[in-house]
Amino acid sequence: MKAPQPRAHINDHRAQVADKSQHPLFRGNCVNQVFMLQSLQRSTTEVSEGLNGTLMTEQPWLEAKRWLLAAVLGLEMTMGIVGNCLVLLVKVTCRDQFSCRYWLPFLSLTLSDLGCSLLIISGSLVAILTGGQRSPWCEVVSLLKFTFITSSLGSIAILCVQRLIGMASTGSALFVVMVTACLTSWVTGLVFGSVPVVYAWIRYDPAEMLCAVFWENSYSDMLLYILCAFSLCIFLPCVLIFFCSLLLSASSCHSIWNSDDAVDLSSVSPLLVSFYMLCYTPFFVSELILMGRRDLSPAPDWLRTLSSVMSYLDCGLNPLIYCSHQDFREAGLALLWTNRKPSSEPVLTSITKRVNM
Repeated sequence: MKAPQPRAHINDHRAQVADKSQHPLFRGNCVNQVFMLQSLQRSTTEVSEGLNGTLMTEQPWLEAKRWLLAAVLGLEMTMGIVGNCLVLLVKVTCRDQFSCRYWLPFLSLTLSDLGCSLLIISGSLVAILTGGQRSPWCEVVSLLKFTFITSSLGSIAILCVQRLIGMASTGSALFVVMVTACLTSWVTGLVFGSVPVVYAWIRYDPAEMLCAVFWENSYSDMLLYILCAFSLCIFLPCVLIFFCSLLLSASSCHSIWNSDDAVDLSSVSPLLVSFYMLCYTPFFVSELILMGRRDLSPAPDWLRTLSSVMSYLDCGLNPLIYCSHQDFREAGLALLWTNRKPSSEPVLTSITKRVNM
């Protein structure tokens, strides 16, 4: 415990502090004091102006970026909802006007794209405009997004396998197998999507514009989850797609190609595979970057934003890919034209018989 200082010493100390001439900043003549005060004020003004200039420069850019992303998401949502609804309408009402032997995986893929457009893209659009997502919608969006990713990739893999074996979705035994496979892809995505929700790994990510998985504690948990999810939900369907596409291309080179498949809607499957891989490449790359960082830091913001925008784009591109098939396109145009074309042909209502006397 310190001993109390003498009162005289305290008074001298107060007098020294009160005398500003003893302070190093004010020591010297009046000219030096004025000069130092002006320099200090000038530097403070420059720093504040620099900060204000930076904020004024960044603020318009952030606002423009927000509205640009909102416009892009609005366009993708419109394309996905309108396009996939029209595809379902054509498949149901005009199924006799074009050949579609493998209709089950096409139906599963269309429902997945429509669900993503209705729920996920619209959720991201609202999050941009309102500044975030709240619970429990935050957890629901994260759960459904992974479900739609897995079901769409699984549907494309099932389509490739079914084209390889060349059996339509009409036989009773094969129909049961295909239904089971499609349901498995949906359920698998639902199960793996619910794991982060159960363990509370979900929070809103402004870069991805929706609620996503964030790893803050254990690198081993993150690595185990991503390896299991990617092995079953991503890697296995990709392997099936690759080998089936390779075998199909080899059979077409040796002229062992079924003529029915040439006019079938399934002939657009190479385009579906190509655009799916192209649109989801940023998502896969961002996850690989996360796996390689032991400090659990996510991928760059621009890459996460690009992964969301590109994955949403795939939902709106698939209906355009279907329309590249001539018979399907003609059936869709005939449906729209028939609904809009007025009835201009004369209709016979009655016949009057005249008898000459």
